[in-house]
Amino acid sequence: MELTTLELTDFRSYPRLELPLHPGITVFVGPNGQGKTNIVESLWYLATLSSHRVAHDAALVHRGSSTAIIRAGFRRAGRPLQVDLEITPGKSNRARVQGQNLSRLRDLLGEVRCVLFAPEDLALVKGDPEGRRRFLDEILVLIAPRFAGIKADYDRVLKQRSHLLKQMRSMHRGGTGRSVGGLDPAEAADSTLAVWDQQIARLGAELLRGRLHLVNRLRPHVGYAYLQVATDAGSDAALALPPHERGSVDSPAGIGYRSTVLDELGTADGDLPTTAQLVETLLAQYAARREEEIERGVTLVGPHRDDLEIRLHDFPAKGYASHGESWSLALALRLGSYDLLRLEEGDLGDGEPILLLDDVFSELDVHRRERLGRIVTGAHQVLITTANDSDIPESLEGEIHVVDVTLGSAVPREGTVQRGGGARGEELGGGW
Repeated sequence: MELTTLELTDFRSYPRLELPLHPGITVFVGPNGQGKTNIVESLWYLATLSSHRVAHDAALVHRGSSTAIIRAGFRRAGRPLQVDLEITPGKSNRARVQGQNLSRLRDLLGEVRCVLFAPEDLALVKGDPEGRRRFLDEILVLIAPRFAGIKADYDRVLKQRSHLLKQMRSMHRGGTGRSVGGLDPAEAADSTLAVWDQQIARLGAELLRGRLHLVNRLRPHVGYAYLQVATDAGSDAALALPPHERGSVDSPAGIGYRSTVLDELGTADGDLPTTAQLVETLLAQYAARREEEIERGVTLVGPHRDDLEIRLHDFPAKGYASHGESWSLALALRLGSYDLLRLEEGDLGDGEPILLLDDVFSELDVHRRERLGRIVTGAHQVLITTANDSDIPESLEGEIHVVDVTLGSAVPREGTVQRGGGARGEELGGGW
């Protein structure tokens, strides 16, 4: 997949931006706070309908405006693709693909394929399970957009079931309830809870199985990617391994999916239970923990409680990995997902993902920086943000396009820089 044009209207710091893009490597250069990240954030929002920086859309709209618009032109699988998105906080956002309005915003998911690595990704290793679950769900939707509907339906049923559990807790503690259809309130609540159990078990089983299947496919890519970013030999292009050989690599890094449902089934890494097995086990766990759920007023079982376990040398990385190792693991997760997406066509037909590197070189030591540069050189399109030319590693090769970013504007420099084979066009500052 290739981004060819990007237009922003009242998005973040840009009242108006029109920017042509090229294949290869594009570097956005400018001091901090000038709007470099806003550019890659707009593309990530098209891909995921969320920001990697803020939880609410209000921050995405330029001060004094009510609506932000992102328009992007792509080439995907050799065909042009036009995607437009209108963001209006407090109202429903709207999207168009090829000029046609989408009836549901989530139908946009899967059209734009990106992989973003940003400083916030350190939380994938050191942070809470919620961020790791979101990481899995984003990849899952890029490969199979139908999971966006499954996840939305699961969240809806989870909210309604948890609300009912809170009502039942109140009843158990002496609260009053009204008769429903002639039934005692407690009986009516039990009957309704049984209905929600069936729905949440069915949706939860689909989501859990999708995540587990994804982790099984992602595992060899993550282990291999860790070797690439952690060792100079691993990042040597001459030692690149084809996908079918990566599972045999002895890597200190590994991932696994952790769920009480899988624990009860005795599922080992690499196994994939049937949906029926998962539904049955979920229903059994809801029944076994019913009194506890009512007492606490929350749903205690299901994919919303699961976690992606990241391991290093067979120890949980959180609390064990050093700061540098944690960065390498975070990089491995993103590079592994990039490789998986590059190799998987997905439901909507291919497009090699666009690789976004948001201000990460300044966070890495010189060795990891150079290794990352060698790894991403072969990508079809890479967008990089940096405050200083000097942070870009010498290991990057090929044609490099540079865009100078100042508050409210992004202006391409004339010419290009050719790395790894002599320069042409305008030379960059900072010793490039």
